[in-house]
Amino acid sequence: MSDRLRVSAVSYLNTAPLVWGLTQGPQRDLFDLRFSLPSECADALRAGEADIGLVPTIELARQPDLLVLPGCSISCRGAVRSVLLISLKPIETIESFAADTSSRTSVALAQVLLARKYGLRPRVRPYPPKIDDMLEVADAGLIIGDPALRLDPEQTDWRGRPIFVYDLGSEWVDLTGLPMVFAVWAVKNLAADPNLPMHFVDSADYGRQHLDDIIAEESEKRNLSPELVSRYLREHTSFDLGEREQHSLATFLRSAAELGLVGPLTDLAYLEEPAVAERE
Repeated sequence: MSDRLRVSAVSYLNTAPLVWGLTQGPQRDLFDLRFSLPSECADALRAGEADIGLVPTIELARQPDLLVLPGCSISCRGAVRSVLLISLKPIETIESFAADTSSRTSVALAQVLLARKYGLRPRVRPYPPKIDDMLEVADAGLIIGDPALRLDPEQTDWRGRPIFVYDLGSEWVDLTGLPMVFAVWAVKNLAADPNLPMHFVDSADYGRQHLDDIIAEESEKRNLSPELVSRYLREHTSFDLGEREQHSLATFLRSAAELGLVGPLTDLAYLEEPAVAERE
């Protein structure tokens, strides 16, 4: 049996730079690394099947014993491109939406945005990420991750019906002026090694230094164009967890609690003092 810590990481494209050092670089073989959907990463931590996980940020409110590893995240500072609400109605008139069952943060984000910006509390129906079926059962469908990247955010009709496409990263930034943090590394063990964050920050740094390699490999593996992968990783996705990201994270969780999407909040806990300097 391996004595390496078990790490559960997200299988989507936006995770590739974070784990590149863990899979290809100097941090390779430090951990027992496994890949799954975002919701499954959170469940693995809850069940004790993983020691460290790349968890949807909403889980920090649902699992208050988690400690955030400072230094890196999956976030955005504008349009994120991979979290899309595709609607048959203008957003201010949505009464229901079908939510990708692999998502948790994005579902809560959609509810927060609809409530805070438009005064809406639509019905939410968990559903597999198949937009054709989603639009048969609800006014809109929430698609995240690689399935969202395969959709055209500029399209204006769906099977002959007009549609509206909303990027929830843009919607959050417009509402708050803050970046949106979708996932962070977290650990459940309160006695965890305080040096742990260094390995994950170094892995992300290694990934940023090898973006050309990541784009070439991931575009072929996922059957996405290199141009799309490059724009997504270079322009739409941020990997920082600086002061503004931390403030946004607290703002998002507080909003979710006010809407009753999570229970009463406790203060976020970091494994060590969070880094406050944003990366350039």
